[in-house]
Amino acid sequence: MAYSILIVDDEPGIRQSLSGVLEDEGFEVSTAASGEECLKAFERNLFSCVLLDVWLPGIDGLETLTRLRAVSPDVCVIMISGHGTIETAVRATRLGAYDFIEKPLSLEKTLLAVRNALRQRELEATNDDLTEQLRSGYAMIGESVPMRALRQQIAYAAPTNGRVLLQGESGTGKELVARALHAQSRRATRPFIEFNCAAIPEELVESELFGHVKGAFTGATQAKRGKFERADGATLFLDEIGDMSLKTQSKVLRVLEEQHFEPVGSESSITVDVRVIAATNKPLEAEIERGLFRADLFYRLNVIPFEIPPLRDRLEDIPGLVDHFNLEFSRINRREPKQFTPDAIERMQNYNWPGNVRELRNTVERVIIMHTHRLVVADDLPILGAEIPPASSYNFDSYREAAEAYEREYILRKLAETDGNITRTAEIMGIDRSHLYRRMKILDVQRS
Repeated sequence: MAYSILIVDDEPGIRQSLSGVLEDEGFEVSTAASGEECLKAFERNLFSCVLLDVWLPGIDGLETLTRLRAVSPDVCVIMISGHGTIETAVRATRLGAYDFIEKPLSLEKTLLAVRNALRQRELEATNDDLTEQLRSGYAMIGESVPMRALRQQIAYAAPTNGRVLLQGESGTGKELVARALHAQSRRATRPFIEFNCAAIPEELVESELFGHVKGAFTGATQAKRGKFERADGATLFLDEIGDMSLKTQSKVLRVLEEQHFEPVGSESSITVDVRVIAATNKPLEAEIERGLFRADLFYRLNVIPFEIPPLRDRLEDIPGLVDHFNLEFSRINRREPKQFTPDAIERMQNYNWPGNVRELRNTVERVIIMHTHRLVVADDLPILGAEIPPASSYNFDSYREAAEAYEREYILRKLAETDGNITRTAEIMGIDRSHLYRRMKILDVQRS
C-alpha cells in the first residue's frame, strides 16, 4: 500500500528535498506552498499524512491545521517550524498535530516521524475495528456436524486471498462467517470494512463504494474516501450483493478485474489491494437467468463458495445458542441470567425457526427483558406456544415433511394475524419480505 504525503512549505528547497527522500521510500508525494493550496489539495484528494510548516503566507500553519482537522479528522499532521517555541508546540498538539519538529530538518528524523505517525494511524483504525467487533459480541456457537464443517471450511479459506461468496437464508449468520474469515486471514490486523448493498439509496452507492471529490455532486461539500479505498490491504464485506443494481455491478466488476478505480468526480485513479467477501440470501443463479445479476460478476465473486446452514438443519446447537444469548442479554440489560427448563429447550428444538438464528436471538432477548421470573418454561416462550401444532398431531415419513408442515402452518397463522399483509408478517417473523415470498411460493401458501 502506497501512502500519500502532502508537504506544505513556502520554501521550494524544503519541498524538493523532502519530496525526494519520501519518494525514495515509496511514498506518493504532493506539495503545496501555502495553507490555501493545502486545503484545495484536500478538495481533490485525501492524504495519509501532512508535513505542515507553521509560518506560511496567508493563513498560517496553525489555522490551516484547524481547518484541515475539520475537513479530515483522521489525517496525521506533523508540524515543522524554524522558529518553534514550547507554546507553539503545545498549541499544535492540542489542535490535533501528531508531532512537532524544528528546522533545520533532519531528513532521518522527519522520515521516522512520518513512519511513526502512519503506524499510529493504522493501530488506531485497527483498535477501533476490534473494539467494535468485541462490542457486537460476534461468536460462532455450535458443535453440530454442519457447524464443524463450516469451521473447517473457514480454516481452509481464511489464510488465502481468494474471494468468497456466502449464500444462505436471512438470519443464518453470514456476517459472522465473513468476520471469522477476516479474523483468521493474513489481513486480520487491518480493518474489516462493511457495506450493505440494500441499505444505501442507489444514487449514493457509488460515492459510498468509491468515494468522491469535493463538488462532485450536490451536497458533496468535502472529499470522502470510499469503502474500497478504506479496505486497501484489508477485507471488504459486500452484504446483500444480490440487491446491487446492474450499473453498480459493472463498476464493482471492473475494480475486481483491474484493482483500481476513480472516485466520483475525479480523474485520478486509485490502486487498491482488497479481498472481497460477498453475501446474499438470493439464489444468484436464478437472478442471472432473470437478467438481474451479471454472470461475469458472479464468477468473479464465487471463487470460494460457502453455503451457510439454516438453524433448522442444526437444531442440536440450540441449547448452546440459548446459553450464549442468555448471558449476552442478561449482561447488557443488567439482569440475572434466566434458567431455561428442559421443556423450554425442547419446544425450541421442535420449532422450525424460519427467521433462523436471528429469530432465536430475538426470542431470547424478549424473554430476558419481559419475563419477570428466573425460571423460563415452555409456556413462557413468545410465538412458540400455540402457533405450531405439536409434531404428534401429524404423521410424517421424514423430517423435511414435518418441518415444512410446521413452517406452512406458522406462516398461515401469522398472515391471518396481519390480514394478509406481507410486509407486516415478515416484520413479525423477523425475516426479509423477499424471503417470506420465496418460502410461501415453495410451500404453496396462498393469502386468503
